[in-house]
Amino acid sequence: MSIGFTARARRGAVALVIATGLAVGVVSCGGGGDDKNPESSASAARSEGSRPSTQEGKSQDPIAELRGQDGLLLQVISADRDSGGFVTVNGNLKNDGAKSLVIPSGLRGDETEIVQHGTSLGGATLVDPEGKKRYYVLRDTDGRPLTTTGLTTIQSGQTIPVFIQFPAPPAGTAEVTLQLPTFSSAPIKISG
Repeated sequence: MSIGFTARARRGAVALVIATGLAVGVVSCGGGGDDKNPESSASAARSEGSRPSTQEGKSQDPIAELRGQDGLLLQVISADRDSGGFVTVNGNLKNDGAKSLVIPSGLRGDETEIVQHGTSLGGATLVDPEGKKRYYVLRDTDGRPLTTTGLTTIQSGQTIPVFIQFPAPPAGTAEVTLQLPTFSSAPIKISG
């Protein structure tokens, strides 16, 4: 009888620990109305891998359009300077063609470190014509480009939200040219 009692006691203790852990988890994730720093959650969403919130639910007119092959279109929605020393370009990759397309692998560029991470917009650059400098897509510590990745195909009429992060040009530089392999280039204004 002591073996059965001990086994039941252990099961009861384990159940109590699990229940307590779940209760603590629910309370800490419950959102309890603590909105003292709403920017911290937005910043956390932006820093998660290669999927920051590109337009954060806003529908805006493009500030620039870059035309690619077979009806591909990159509509740039914003180019925002961040206090952390980078510029985030947000936009939409759209298929204006009549048939679905495989996203060209050339968009990722030809740098070995970026190529090994799949199809992306890693080949994009910002050109500062006045400062005569070119800025390449930022990378994380594993060499992954800080841009939308995992692009495969795009259906006719489909729009995919995308982002690209670059080192920020000097504070006085407000207009740069966005270049993407196989697309036309376009001037864009940096805000912030």
